[in-house]
Amino acid sequence: MKKIKIKVPATVANLVCGFDILGMAIHEPYDEMELKLLDTPEIIIKHEDDFGLPEDPSQNVAGVVLQNIQKHFQLTQGFEVTIRKHIKPGSGLGSSAASAAGAAFGANVLLGNSLSDEEMIHFAMFGEELASGVRHADNIAPCIFGGITLVKSSSPIDIIPLSAPDLFVVAVHPQVEVKTSDARQILKKNVLLKDAVEQWGNIAGLVAGILKNDIPLIGRSLHDVIVEPVRSILIPKFDEIKIKSLEAGALGGGISGSGPSIFMLAEKKETAEHIARLMKSVYDEIEIESFVYVSKINPAGIEIIEEQ
Repeated sequence: MKKIKIKVPATVANLVCGFDILGMAIHEPYDEMELKLLDTPEIIIKHEDDFGLPEDPSQNVAGVVLQNIQKHFQLTQGFEVTIRKHIKPGSGLGSSAASAAGAAFGANVLLGNSLSDEEMIHFAMFGEELASGVRHADNIAPCIFGGITLVKSSSPIDIIPLSAPDLFVVAVHPQVEVKTSDARQILKKNVLLKDAVEQWGNIAGLVAGILKNDIPLIGRSLHDVIVEPVRSILIPKFDEIKIKSLEAGALGGGISGSGPSIFMLAEKKETAEHIARLMKSVYDEIEIESFVYVSKINPAGIEIIEEQ
């Protein structure tokens, strides 16, 4: 196979209490990527969007993934990648993970599906390391597997796909910037034992709720006593949006990844759409442009659109 076109979904990492270990794929927004296998060893990156991302492979998230695959397998062939991003960099919706996971997934198909899921995640994490300085898989795993995933370990890679409850996801992306590296630097280095115990209970409850399809338990478990109280100060109107969303019937929610996007879960489409309108109205009032997405949890992850 010489060419493949794929649709790569946005992802919501952490799922409130599961910092760096839980992630979820959603349907919108998404990126489109085309990958070609070349007869020559160069790696060519092209961006058909307005985000001004570097096209030097060593400085591009998709590029470093392909460089590492090429080096590991001592390939004499190279890749040409065309990326149309709709997941804005710095949105907290897994923009860098989409490029990294898409590169690993596409290269794997072009090379005859020679990589396992774990190997794809291993190579994709080189992209996340370039983007944030940390090799984390909480966005990459659901992007590749779909649905909701638990990262039991990043080294060695141990990913557990979880069932995807039939819920709606509402995500609002206010047009302000929160860098992942900055959002990590402000986190506390030490955590009180009582807070850790409460957080462990919430994570365990959330995973149990997902596995049992226990919607009330999922709602009761969507609480974060460690990361959200610190990071939420970086996001305008976070507390107001969360309170209004819960009053409108949201099961719960919080910061998507490192922000600035905020997500909420809802059982019914009507509730989700009402929450979406509330979110946008809050930002309209303070004249901050925002984009709002309503979708189901995406069970498929990356999808192949075309292959030649």
